[in-house]
Amino acid sequence: MPEDLLNDVKNYLHITWQDEATDKNITGIIKRGMTRLQTIAGVSIDFTQEDLARSLLFDYCRYANSHALEMFEKNFSAELLSLHINSQVNTESEATQ
Repeated sequence: MPEDLLNDVKNYLHITWQDEATDKNITGIIKRGMTRLQTIAGVSIDFTQEDLARSLLFDYCRYANSHALEMFEKNFSAELLSLHINSQVNTESEATQ
């Protein structure tokens, strides 16, 4: 997991306090979100880039932290489909070059 990602997600979630238990919880959420989004995309993703994947990861973390994760894929279905299609197109064009 990229070093600054925890702080960036905590900032996005408006978590301003330092607490080992909170950091452990958010780190777990981030790792699960990264795994889920990479599974949907079908490729490895660089979450340090300011793009759709990073935005989706932050929203995944927001939903998970709010105990509403079951709504994430429904509410972001168009964005998740776009992530998948764009990832596959980029992979295919890299393979043909």
